[in-house]
Amino acid sequence: MANDNHGPHGRLPEAFASDVQIENVSKSYRLPNGTDMLALDRFSLSVKAGEIVSLIGPSGCGKSTLLRTIAGLERPTTGKVSVAGKPIDGPSAARGFMFQDPSLFPWLNVRHNIQAGLVARGVLHGRRAEVEEFLNVVGLAPFAELHPHQLSGGMAQRAALARALINDPQVLLLDEPLGALDMFTRMRMQDEVLRLWRLRHVTMLLVTHDIDEAIYMSDRIVVMSPAPGRVERIITVPLDRPRHRNDARFFDLRAEILEELHFAGD
Repeated sequence: MANDNHGPHGRLPEAFASDVQIENVSKSYRLPNGTDMLALDRFSLSVKAGEIVSLIGPSGCGKSTLLRTIAGLERPTTGKVSVAGKPIDGPSAARGFMFQDPSLFPWLNVRHNIQAGLVARGVLHGRRAEVEEFLNVVGLAPFAELHPHQLSGGMAQRAALARALINDPQVLLLDEPLGALDMFTRMRMQDEVLRLWRLRHVTMLLVTHDIDEAIYMSDRIVVMSPAPGRVERIITVPLDRPRHRNDARFFDLRAEILEELHFAGD
């Protein structure tokens, strides 16, 4: 649970990050023809509290399946996932989820979308001031009464990000949340996510197909194999924050990852 005290300049109360342990997780699905498809195969990963880890790999390698398993929306066929030492046995507000589609409720305005989770948990009464604080922090206070169809893509994702973080998640799972945005909006949103990560100190796992995004945002990058998904390589990003997209070391790391994924060209 977050500290109730706000810091200087309207800083939001800090959330408490938790470590994530994924131990020999395999996940298979039964296909309509009666055969089984293995999506993840003995996947193991340890994520430190407050760390940002990106998952990259070809489509269909189980990245989204892994996030859904951590969220408690899927159960592993074998293996175990735990957060802060506790096995996951179902969905929880302690694990926030952002999808590629903002998934805002179309009949609610921005303010009511952000506070929807607090309403569902019955804790809105004591946290209305925090809703207003989040509106300010993500730059949506002037648009609080607008409905989702009146928002740009970037504004909608800022609302979805605020909605996920206001529930004080220990872990935030991001499944290509910026993939549908244009390049310039996407880069601005990357900075927005990082700014809120610094404020909230939450553990993040990010699925992305954008190598530059993974390098810019992550402490470590997990390269996954083609299906069934396994850990092929873990790359530590040796760049200080804030990062610069035109840093020569940034380009060197991108080339290394492209080579790992066999997309470096001839």
